[in-house]
Amino acid sequence: MKTRVIHWFKFASPQNFYFLAGRLWPWFAALAAVLTVVGLWISFFVAPTDAQQGDGYRIIFVHVPASQMSMFIYLIMAAWAGFGLAFNTRMSGMMASALAPTGALFAFLSLVTGALWGKPMWGAWWVWDARLTSELILLFLYLGFLALQSSIDDPRRADKACAVLALVGVVNVPIIYFSVKWWNTLHQGASVSMTAAPSMAKTMLWGMLIMVVAFWMYAIAVALARVRNIILERERHTEWVKHALE
Repeated sequence: MKTRVIHWFKFASPQNFYFLAGRLWPWFAALAAVLTVVGLWISFFVAPTDAQQGDGYRIIFVHVPASQMSMFIYLIMAAWAGFGLAFNTRMSGMMASALAPTGALFAFLSLVTGALWGKPMWGAWWVWDARLTSELILLFLYLGFLALQSSIDDPRRADKACAVLALVGVVNVPIIYFSVKWWNTLHQGASVSMTAAPSMAKTMLWGMLIMVVAFWMYAIAVALARVRNIILERERHTEWVKHALE
């Protein structure tokens, strides 16, 4: 019996990755839609009311996954950018560019939902808390990446400049994550840990985990759909793009 070997390196070619992304992104989009509906239903209608915060705590089912995604996407974006800077691969810069808008969206959503949660809990829409401030810096890093990308006409030069910015900004991610341990902040510690039992009810935990996976599926679907447009834009003078658009 012959074993089928998949040559993954062939997808480093924009042409091959374009068609792969076209097959994959609808599946991830469908999963994102289903999981979001299930996650929101559990989070807002099944999970119990919190004894201290009442129903106002339910915004964490959007706030926490959005905050996590804003950090994870930045790390992945920086990894793609760094890989492209080191090995001069075209797809790396395209993937970093495709991830940046979604990361910026999640960072913005994290700050907005944090403000909506903070007003009834802390009595203020915004405080210069260590985690809030570092998350705001993360949003500025995303916006700076996008602005720098659009300000340089040559895509390859833009990819290299953005890669440097992305790699420098990576230092902000551990600051966001560990800020509640390093400084005296208003934010509580993590409710879910890899080394300890969760400090929330099971239905709350399930709602949270499903929303995290839903946001992952959304991020992958949108990045794959967006990178297809980037590939078409950058490869528009090639023969295969002309045939693909016919």
